[in-house]
Amino acid sequence: MNSTSQTFPQFQLELPQWIPDFLQQQATTFPTREARMNLVTTLSRLNIEQGTGGPFGAGIFRTDTHQLVAPGVNLVMSSHNSMAHAEIVAMMMAQHILGSHDLGAVDFPLHELVTSCEPCAMCLGATCWSGVRHLVCGARGCDAEAIGFDEGPKPQDWIIALEQRGITVTIDIGRQKAAQVLKNYVEQNGEVYNSRQGTSEQSD
Repeated sequence: MNSTSQTFPQFQLELPQWIPDFLQQQATTFPTREARMNLVTTLSRLNIEQGTGGPFGAGIFRTDTHQLVAPGVNLVMSSHNSMAHAEIVAMMMAQHILGSHDLGAVDFPLHELVTSCEPCAMCLGATCWSGVRHLVCGARGCDAEAIGFDEGPKPQDWIIALEQRGITVTIDIGRQKAAQVLKNYVEQNGEVYNSRQGTSEQSD
C-alpha cells in the first residue's frame, strides 16, 4: 500500500460517564487541599468500583477560586493507551477546556494539580510542561510500588527539580486514605499492568 494513501483512526479520550454524574452532586469549590485531595481520592476509588480503570485519580484546580477545572482518572486499560494516567488525563482535559497548551499562560490564573499518588516518571515530565504551578500528592510512589506498579526512573530529587522550575510541591495530603485505595485494588484482584522492565518479560 502506498504510504501516502494510508488513513488512521481518530483518537479521542473521553471520561467515563459516571464522572459528570458524580460531580453534579459535589460542591463547586474545594477551599482546602484536604477537600481537593478527598475529591481526587474518591475518584480513584470510584474508578475501581465502576470498572473503568486503575486506582488513581487527579484534578486540575484554579488556585484563586479553588474550582475544579478538569478531573482525571486512570484510563489505561479502557482506552488501550499506556499514557492515559490520571494526571495526564486531567492535564489534557484542562488544556482542552481552556484552549491552551500552557496552564500557566499570561493572563491565566494559577493552576494546581492534585493527584491521589505521586506522579510516575512520565507524569512528572508532563507536569513540567503543563504550566501548573502547584502539585499536591496523596499516596507516595513507594505506596504504588508496594502493590506492584512501576513508577519508572524518577530522580530522587524530583521535588527539588520541580521547585527549581517554579512548581511548588506538597506531599502526604490524605496519604493514608489514598494508599488504602491502592491496597484495596490489589485485594480485589485488580490488574497491575506494568510493561516489561529491563530484561524481564512481564506482560503489559
